[in-house]
Amino acid sequence: MKRKILIEKTDGQVRTFLLEDDTVVEIHCSDPERKGAGRHQIGDIYIGKVKNIVPNIGAAFIEIESGVNCYYDMKDARNALFTTKAGKKALCIGDELVVQISKEAVKTKAPTVTSNISLTGRYAVVTHGNTRIGVSSKIPKKIRDDYREKLQKYENERFGIIVRTNAKDAPAEAVEGEIQKLSSEYEKLAASAPTRTCFTCLKSAPPSYITDLKNVYTEGLEEIVIGDKELYTKIQSYFSSEFPEKKGLLRLCDDPEFPLGKRYSTETILEKALRDKVWLRNGGYLVIQPTEALTVIDVNSGKSIGKEKNETGIMKINLEAAKEAAHQIRLRNLSGIIIVDFINLEDKENTAELLRTFRYYLSRDPIQTTLVDITPLNLVELTRKKVRKPLYETVQRRYNSEPRVSEERIPM
Repeated sequence: MKRKILIEKTDGQVRTFLLEDDTVVEIHCSDPERKGAGRHQIGDIYIGKVKNIVPNIGAAFIEIESGVNCYYDMKDARNALFTTKAGKKALCIGDELVVQISKEAVKTKAPTVTSNISLTGRYAVVTHGNTRIGVSSKIPKKIRDDYREKLQKYENERFGIIVRTNAKDAPAEAVEGEIQKLSSEYEKLAASAPTRTCFTCLKSAPPSYITDLKNVYTEGLEEIVIGDKELYTKIQSYFSSEFPEKKGLLRLCDDPEFPLGKRYSTETILEKALRDKVWLRNGGYLVIQPTEALTVIDVNSGKSIGKEKNETGIMKINLEAAKEAAHQIRLRNLSGIIIVDFINLEDKENTAELLRTFRYYLSRDPIQTTLVDITPLNLVELTRKKVRKPLYETVQRRYNSEPRVSEERIPM
C-alpha cells in the first residue's frame, strides 16, 4: 500500500490529509496554537485534584486547572500515582494525583482523564497501570514472538511495554532504543511528580498535527508534503530529534503560483467530506446524518432504482455501500454508535455475505471498530472507539454554519 501525507495551513487551521493508494482516508484539522477549549489535548499529563465523586456511576471529576473538571473512571484509582492523599479510601475528595487526558472534550462532554499513563513513541508505548509486555496483533506472528523474547529483560512491576504496528518494518535496535528512551522518561516523571504542585502540567503533548504523523503506519509511506514554510521548519526540527532516518520523506510545497491546496484540490476534498450525501459509482448513494446520540447512514438505490430492483442488483448496491460506508466512517472520524440502513435483502446468504464484506472493510480502520449485529428491522449496528472529535466539529465555522448538501453527483 502506498501512503502519502499532505499538511497545509489554511483558514487559521492546520489540516492533515492521509492518502492510501491515492485515496484520502483520513482528514485531521487542528489549531496551530492551543487555546480555548482546544488547549487540553490527548496525551497531556497533569497533577489534578479530585473535586467530586459519583459512586452510582463509578466516576469522579478531577480538576486539572481552575474550572476545568474532567471525567475519571474510579477503577483507575488502584493504579494511580498520588502526590497528595486526603483519606484512606481508594479515592477521596481532595486527593491529588497524576492523570492523562485520554479523550478530548466533545460538545457538552468534559475531557476524560485516566491514571493509566501512556508515553507513546513511533514504535512503542510505555504504560503505567498495565505492566505486561504486549505486541500489536497486526505484526506477523514470528516477529511478535521475537519481540516478546527480546523484551523479557524489561519486565518490571512499575510499567509495561506495547510494541506498535509501526515496529513491523523498523530495525529492532531502533525499537529498543525508543523503549529505553520512553522508560527513562517514565522514571523521571514518576520521580518528579510528588515534588510538583497541583494543576502542574507534567508533560504537554506535541501539536496534534505532529502526533498524527507518529500514528501513521510507516509501511509504504512515500512522502510528507507540507504547504507552509513555518510548519515545514517545525516538523523538520521534530523529525531531526525523533526520527532522523525519516527526514528524507519531508518535502516543502509552498509555490505561491501552484500551492499544495490547488495541486491536490484539498478544499474540494474537505467540502465533499462534510456533505450529507455521498454518491456511489453504480448510481446509489449514502445519506450520513450525525446526531447527539448516534450516527445514521442510510443506503439508497438512487439512480439505479429503475434497473436494480432484483436481488442481484440490490446486493451490488449494498456491497459498494459497505465499502464506502467504512471509508466515510474513517474519513469523517465518526464514532460511538453508528447505524447503517442497507437496502433490504431477501436471501439470508446474501445478508451474511454483506456483513462479512462490511466487517472486512471496517477491520482496515486503525481505530477499533466493531460490527455488533443486524437487528430484526435489518439495521446494522456498529461501534467505533471515540477518541477525538469528528471532522465536522473540528473544521472552521464557515463549513459548519451552512451544511452543504448537494444533489450534484461527485464521486468520492
